[in-house]
Amino acid sequence: MEGLKGNAGAYTNEMRHDHLITSKQLSRGDIETVLDRAAEIDEDPSAVADRYADTLLGLLFFEPSTRTKMSFETAMKRLGGDVVDMGSVESSSVKKGETLADTVRVIEGYADALVLRHPKQGAAQMASEFVDVPLLNAGDGAGHHPTQTLLDLYTIRENAGLEDLTIGIMGDLKYGRTVHSLAHALTNFDVHQHFISPESLQLPREVVYDLHQEQDGTQIREHESLEEILPSLDVLYVTRIQRERFPDENEYQKVAGEYQIDTDTLEAASDELTIMHPLPRVDEIAPEIDETDHAAYFDQAHNGVPVRMALLDLLLGGDDGGVRDD
Repeated sequence: MEGLKGNAGAYTNEMRHDHLITSKQLSRGDIETVLDRAAEIDEDPSAVADRYADTLLGLLFFEPSTRTKMSFETAMKRLGGDVVDMGSVESSSVKKGETLADTVRVIEGYADALVLRHPKQGAAQMASEFVDVPLLNAGDGAGHHPTQTLLDLYTIRENAGLEDLTIGIMGDLKYGRTVHSLAHALTNFDVHQHFISPESLQLPREVVYDLHQEQDGTQIREHESLEEILPSLDVLYVTRIQRERFPDENEYQKVAGEYQIDTDTLEAASDELTIMHPLPRVDEIAPEIDETDHAAYFDQAHNGVPVRMALLDLLLGGDDGGVRDD
């Protein structure tokens, strides 16, 4: 895969016609390019304030979203561009039976790049086959969420580094697309991954298989209890139990609230532990943790803006290349 290249000191408005569908596309070089560019933008956002004054980003969100949708909109506007928004599914032609393929073809005619969130796994890949402008996957069911992964990696790098890292990923690992994306991306680095969940919400076996294939000698361990590995963790990435993904309400009730952390839980943790969460949370992280030095989840959400600014800049104008799906 030819990855994100781009020269930080030279930009053009040439369209790259590339898509970001899954974190599996991202090499270590791709990731570092995005994170380095995000750090530059974070330090001096005014340097890119008017770069895309004539550019429109199309937002197609078939599921509810706060952070992802608003941070993409903020990112495009801070780059000098603007957005066109499909709006709610209920107010769109989707309610009349329009197919996803037709929807993206139409909105492609209005925008220079598209951001798609959809409840069906694989929807972003399918949609990308019908458009020539860059399409970014903002979450497809229980599949992938690669732009979330990039801001997660940025947050991890800022707080704990990405070398010789031990991370625990806890909660809904079966349906959690943020988990699947992050786990794949972390195989590019020297990271020990521990996955903590009830047996019914373990990582899908195909994901575990892929992770072992992607990193020779990868360090992946699965646990049902946080207690046994908490003292060794540099980062704890917590996810909520996603009620909306469960086909059976009874199955959800069996595990709801099973994995929660509070200040008592953290007595066994390292003083340097960083706690992350893709948000929204329900009750898996007690509010009392918000005021501790461990909490990084609100910074994590804020990091979505510079990271998505960097990604849009590289896809739309990085002069040496972009993300390409093999």
